[in-house]
Amino acid sequence: MNKIRKGDEVIVLTGRDKGKRGKVLARVDADHLSVEGVNIVKKHVKPNPMKGTTGGVISKTMPIHQSNVAIYNATTAKADRVGIKLLADGKKVRVFKSSGEQITA
Repeated sequence: MNKIRKGDEVIVLTGRDKGKRGKVLARVDADHLSVEGVNIVKKHVKPNPMKGTTGGVISKTMPIHQSNVAIYNATTAKADRVGIKLLADGKKVRVFKSSGEQITA
């Protein structure tokens, strides 16, 4: 079970975007996430007449390692760790470590 999933609001802990918050757009692989508004780079692209694209400099969101982000707890307005709790009916749910409340996504 992934502790950080698509749609979660996360806060960046390290790097040039430290302190920024954003929503997880996708999980690129087991370790990397794509977060909106975070780790944006400028990419120089060549024009491609076959595809109909023009050249120039575009802004692109690059993946960030999941160890550099933490889930954002809206009640405390801080970053929080995620735990897994087993319910009585056998389902696994994610909970905030600080308060123990269930994460709604």
